Amino acid sequence: MQNNSSLWNDAYRRLVQNKAAMIGGMILVFLILCAILAPWIAPYSYSYQDLDLGASKPSWDHLLGTDVMGRDLLSRILYGARISLMVGFVATGVALIIGVSWGIIAGYFGGRVDSIMMRIVDVLYGLPFIIFIILLMVIFGRNLWLLFGAIGAVEWLTMARIVRGQVIGLKNQEFVLAAQAMGVSNMSMFKKHLFPNILGPIAVYATLTIPQVMLLESFLSFLGLGIQPPMSSWGTLIKDGVESMEEYSWLLIYPGLTFTITLFALNFFGDGLRDALDPKTSSD
Repeated sequence: MQNNSSLWNDAYRRLVQNKAAMIGGMILVFLILCAILAPWIAPYSYSYQDLDLGASKPSWDHLLGTDVMGRDLLSRILYGARISLMVGFVATGVALIIGVSWGIIAGYFGGRVDSIMMRIVDVLYGLPFIIFIILLMVIFGRNLWLLFGAIGAVEWLTMARIVRGQVIGLKNQEFVLAAQAMGVSNMSMFKKHLFPNILGPIAVYATLTIPQVMLLESFLSFLGLGIQPPMSSWGTLIKDGVESMEEYSWLLIYPGLTFTITLFALNFFGDGLRDALDPKTSSD
């Protein structure tokens, strides 16, 4: 236990020393707090409209301007953070649970188990994901949490391949062979030897998956399968901004800038996690 504690302490120390990762992490914490506190800090409700005002440029009353229906853009960005970050984290969590479990089992046991499991992945790769989500919506109805789960159930395939490749490379290492010779159970092998050594790639891929599922959600909303008005996400705000960018450029600039900052923050923090969790970087 002392050794494991020391490894986690070393990882934390390396993460704290990475300035880019810490800046990215602070930005993410700030965005998450804004999403949580949106009902209290947003100047207006996300659904409040002033049709007489229409699309107006940023002013003291509306710091980021309003959209074509007179809705305050800052308020809609704050409320949209709740949807976008939620779909990002929940769908990515579902993808990680399925993909990591699938990849570890396939890579560790190999042989026929690996062949069957990865053929299933190949078949699922060939299926149009949109048909799968449409079927879920038709069968179970339009539900926000179902949407999150459906997106996560589509995004796990790449994670399964990444984890499988990492496990195949690790299972022939001396420390794994020694653990097998000592009779360590498969569950202990996964928990103590394999999983800690693949945390780096998992962390990096997770931070890349979050913005990817955000964009996927916006695509589904464009088709009428995702977030429905008057609710909004960053993806739907960007989509609306693109449609009117020539006349009302601020409707695209501010949601796009928010999404871009989030993307960079996730990438910086993910790179820092990868470096911190990689046992090879430890010099102790």
